[in-house]
Amino acid sequence: MAVVKSPLSDELRTVVGQALQGSLIDLIDLSLTAKQTHWNVTGRTFKMVHEQLDELTATARAASDQVAERAVMIGVNPDGRVQTVAHETSLPTVEPGWLPEDKVIHAVVDALAGTIARFRERIEAVESEPVTQDLLISITGQLEEHHWMFSVQR
Repeated sequence: MAVVKSPLSDELRTVVGQALQGSLIDLIDLSLTAKQTHWNVTGRTFKMVHEQLDELTATARAASDQVAERAVMIGVNPDGRVQTVAHETSLPTVEPGWLPEDKVIHAVVDALAGTIARFRERIEAVESEPVTQDLLISITGQLEEHHWMFSVQR
């Protein structure tokens, strides 16, 4: 079995690994939340919100892959299993069933706001590892754009 030798010290790898794992959990659950609301949104602006949620899902899925691959690059095993995500997520759970567009928008804005806040904390935590920090900054910028786009609909 091949083992990836980390270019980071053990201490830094632990800090960065924790930041990446937390980010992975947030992004996987964000993609699931966006897709769940995508399937169940109702209302006059259904089509626009429905498509916007697909864009958010695509962003979160692509970013989760980047985060997981970065973890592997530094010798950390990413854990995106459903049990792990369900146990460790910090995102609020959306209601089941049909959801009016205003509830969807509020839920997504809240989910994004919390995710962005945690990403900003992780950016600070990994400041001594600029490659990972750059990745987290880039993803945060994308999430902030989605946050803005949904926020203006409140």
